Amino acid sequence: MKNVIKPYANAFIKFAKNKPEVLCLSADLTSSCEVDQFREKFPNRFFSMGMTEQNMLSLSGGLAMEGYRPFIHSFSVFLYRRPYDQLINSVVYSNRKVRLMGFLPGITTPGGITHQAIEDIAVLRSLPNMTILETGDATEVETVLDVADEINGPVYVRILRGAVPRLFETPFQFNQLRVLSQGTDLLVVSSGITTEEVIRANNILVKKGIYITHVHVSTLKPFAKTQFLDLLEQVNGGVITIENHTVIGGLGSIIAEILAEAGIGKQLTRLGLQDTFAHGASRDYLMKKYKLDAMALISSVEILLQTKTGITEEDLQKVSLEAANNTKVEDL
Repeated sequence: MKNVIKPYANAFIKFAKNKPEVLCLSADLTSSCEVDQFREKFPNRFFSMGMTEQNMLSLSGGLAMEGYRPFIHSFSVFLYRRPYDQLINSVVYSNRKVRLMGFLPGITTPGGITHQAIEDIAVLRSLPNMTILETGDATEVETVLDVADEINGPVYVRILRGAVPRLFETPFQFNQLRVLSQGTDLLVVSSGITTEEVIRANNILVKKGIYITHVHVSTLKPFAKTQFLDLLEQVNGGVITIENHTVIGGLGSIIAEILAEAGIGKQLTRLGLQDTFAHGASRDYLMKKYKLDAMALISSVEILLQTKTGITEEDLQKVSLEAANNTKVEDL
């Protein structure tokens, strides 16, 4: 698996280079959100707001009203918990073109409850006018900016930082599910960092004669409901969702709502944080503890299909994403 170091940093500079109306706002986390290079290159288009997220949201709404295109950068949790009132009244209610670039979503940070945005999707998808996007690899990080910029209204983006794996060859497509594998046994729906776990698990499941349809979600609101239902018709078994978020109000809830509204009685298993806060620890530890990893997915597959695969943790450790990529991890 090839990791790309800080894909957002270069992508944002390239995106904004010939767009003087694009402004960068930061809340005392400039280097942590990988916009320090932008600050050096375009100092007149960079605003350091300090630890005043409420003011940052209000200012961004005013800037958008004057025709600027503000991209505000902070850790995900600081973009909605602390400035929620300003977010609604200055940005969302008036449908301003403000882009909230949220870093360290869910358990990608060891910072514990104060830094882990585990309910952001649940909170923000309940707001009218809000669009929610989530990146799952370096390619999506590099190409989400153009997609967000085209949307007429506020956009919240869950962004990956640091060393980010490249899983996809094609760019971010708005409101379109990526079909990564097709099979008739089960439908697995993943988003963000959980997608590479499903890829790893699927590489072994195929060898055991289990064939899943795996779709990666990068647009959470709106949601590609028709495409999802079409894929579901081709599957005999149930649905498993896996997400870097609480199962309440996130991807699992989105799928549950679609199934209920369509009157579909297929069994649904939701993997994610089960109505709990997460500890402060490493990403690998947290994914295993809270059952967001490949082994948790395999256990759920076994339960839904009422079978035993015999796959162990040791088997999964031998699977590299290079091997998984050999199974054509791309749009079908």
